[in-house]
Amino acid sequence: MLKHFSLHSFRWNAVLGSALGLAFVLAVWSVLAADLVKPRPNDRYVVSTITSLIRREHLSKHPLDDEISERGLNAFLSSLDPMKMYFQKSDADEFMKRKHELDDMLMDKDISFAYTVFERFLTRVDARVKLINELLAGDFDFQTQEMLVTDPKAIDYAADDREIQQRWGRRITYDLLVLKSDKTEGEAAREKLRRRYLNFAKRMHQTDADELLEMFITSILTSYDPHTSYMSPKTVENFRILMRLNLEGIGAALQMEDGYTVVSKIIPGGAADKQGKLKPKDRIVSVGNDKGEMVDVVDMKLNDVVDMIRGKAGTVVQLGVLPVDSNEMKIHSITRARIELKDSEARAEVIEEGTKANGTPLRIGVIDLPSFYMDMEGARSGNNGYKSTTRDVRKILEGFSQKAVDVVVLDLRRNGGGSLPEAISLTGLFIDQGPVVQVKNSGGDVESLDDTEPGVAWKGPLVVLTSKFSASASEILAGAIQDYRRGLIIGDTSTHGKGTVQSLLDLGERLFRIPNPPSLGALKITMQQFYRPNGDSTQKRGVLADIPLPSITDHMDVSEGDLDYALEFDQVPAARYSAYNMADPKIAESLIGKSQARIGQSEEFTKLFRRIERYKEQKAKKRVTLNETDFFAERAELDAEKEEERQLEDQAIASDEVVKRDFYMNEVLAIAADYSRLLEQNRIAWTR
Repeated sequence: MLKHFSLHSFRWNAVLGSALGLAFVLAVWSVLAADLVKPRPNDRYVVSTITSLIRREHLSKHPLDDEISERGLNAFLSSLDPMKMYFQKSDADEFMKRKHELDDMLMDKDISFAYTVFERFLTRVDARVKLINELLAGDFDFQTQEMLVTDPKAIDYAADDREIQQRWGRRITYDLLVLKSDKTEGEAAREKLRRRYLNFAKRMHQTDADELLEMFITSILTSYDPHTSYMSPKTVENFRILMRLNLEGIGAALQMEDGYTVVSKIIPGGAADKQGKLKPKDRIVSVGNDKGEMVDVVDMKLNDVVDMIRGKAGTVVQLGVLPVDSNEMKIHSITRARIELKDSEARAEVIEEGTKANGTPLRIGVIDLPSFYMDMEGARSGNNGYKSTTRDVRKILEGFSQKAVDVVVLDLRRNGGGSLPEAISLTGLFIDQGPVVQVKNSGGDVESLDDTEPGVAWKGPLVVLTSKFSASASEILAGAIQDYRRGLIIGDTSTHGKGTVQSLLDLGERLFRIPNPPSLGALKITMQQFYRPNGDSTQKRGVLADIPLPSITDHMDVSEGDLDYALEFDQVPAARYSAYNMADPKIAESLIGKSQARIGQSEEFTKLFRRIERYKEQKAKKRVTLNETDFFAERAELDAEKEEERQLEDQAIASDEVVKRDFYMNEVLAIAADYSRLLEQNRIAWTR
């Protein structure tokens, strides 16, 4: 019976409005989470294999010692309670007594401490739900002069119940002000907060053993460097889906909002798109197949809902849906199909921007590349049609040549990396031959990874557009293009600064040397550091733009250097390569002058400069006012939190347009056009 239980079956006000109702809810949670009581036998194998690999293979050669143990414990507590709202000081003090023991626990293959900490966390979460319910039943002073501290490093855990109550009182006052700024207030706002925090508590109670193991082990592994982690079997499968850009399902992007699974996007050409009834903002409340009963999924973990909806192509899934404009549930039957994740693949558009010297239109080919993808399984199995970044971009460049494109803009602003071989082969589309990246392993050996295929797919002017979100494989390409003077780097002052290489080691394959070993997840481990052809690492430094353009993202704390325990920048000897003559400093200097003249006359850029200054001022503050008048006065100038959310959303979600013609992109296109005309005027050879 409990398999199909949902709090959606009850009236929220009735349940939350009584101590008996809330006690019943918490009792149900304890039954639902009953399987999370102690480590499983397989966990010992996972931990043993990981500790062996991390000590032997990690680039830093840092031992698994007391330093890593203390870092790992702090990271684990922070992952559960980042703003120090749930644990009390007595909890933290108790746990920190064992800060130098986690390394010994792992060597003994014992993770029971993780269960002890998490059980205490759930106890505190349940207590906070009761407190929040009590506070929301009372009054709030919006004329107070109190401040909410927003930097967790500036506060300690609350010492007692009185301090906990004060801390939550300030937090909820802030939440109510934020909701009021979004036009939700009064009882509707209070109800929204009741549901928000109760949903968080329920999600925590739904944590399974795989998720807890991943969270605990990753807290320790990220104490070596930010990119080493343990991936549970489910996380590994999702990673592989992203790399091969296809899955079997209905073709809808889903997100969790206030306990509901909400459709955020319908993937064009997917099963849901062809069926035509499911719409963005629809809420999925139940899931079933064409014969079985419908299972209520309100308040269910998003990953679990996704698992139920995914399935083999050709099978039918039934969705109980509350449409965006109605509270009357409808049943949609959708036949699952193979879905191509088009939003993550290369897209292109040709734009005419001014004229060339002969009076004909100047054509700019823009390529939007969100990731360096490759279907690794398809490549290994000998599938000649496997998905590949380089294959897709080569076809685009061939099309550009047929359309007489004059200059190419490769947009990597939201490209966080991906396949290293694809970064090398894609760079090879723009250079003839030579080293693309140098790689140093944990033993200090340096190897040059070269473009070995003669010839290029595009000989003309090239602009690479980057941001602080351009990382890893993006930086390999941008660094090589800059070193070879093959093109210009335009965008934020520098890229992300991730100069390390991770390998994905399947733990089942490592433990069981048999076909089809059991799925135990994988260790993503930093084993190498990469260097540009000129010998510089991109680690913590990134690739500096030849022509920097102002942006909010340039001032966000999202780069490698902002992460805990990031490895340091260093250098190796330069490789031997022959540079082109298409992007020397004089060219960049000339283009910067023209760009700054345009920016100085631009009303939009003037507004952007003001937004940047206000953003920097707000970001520097470590606390926010809870006085309603002052709160809204500050938000009227700029909401730094919303500004960051908007920028992050822009990076994560692809626009339907390949080229979004805002003032920023218009300036990029103007620079690209100037660059093409300058090379044409100077008659600079596009080949050696």
